[in-house]
Amino acid sequence: MTLRTPRILASCFLLLLAGSVSCNPTPTQDQRQRDEKTREEAAKATERIKPDLKEAGKELGQAARQTVEDAKAAAEGVKEGWSRDHAHPLALNSASENDLAALPGISPADARKIIRGRPYRSKDELVTKGILPSEEYSKIRDYISTE
Repeated sequence: MTLRTPRILASCFLLLLAGSVSCNPTPTQDQRQRDEKTREEAAKATERIKPDLKEAGKELGQAARQTVEDAKAAAEGVKEGWSRDHAHPLALNSASENDLAALPGISPADARKIIRGRPYRSKDELVTKGILPSEEYSKIRDYISTE
């Protein structure tokens, strides 16, 4: 007998006295029934909460998408606020694509359309030439000039 064996036997004896477990290596019929009952209860509990977990997952996905949209809007707001300079309006006839795309609501594609429509005699030609819809033009009219 090794030193380890008496410790195992002592542990089993203490547990046996406490009545919590059998030291018999093969499970008894009672233990198997308790195990089966525990498994069945766990399976039922999981089955009951499964729809709630799925719904929570959907809600979490929706919240994540909304957070991304909010972050994009905030980033655009920062970009717009940073680029606002009423004292030095952007010259439509000479501004770079990047400078035009930095205007509120103007995408790189819009900036390319503005460049292709040059020259402009009046900044409202962006609308009359069909380059931008009036809603987009109203966002940038204070930030642009034709000079």
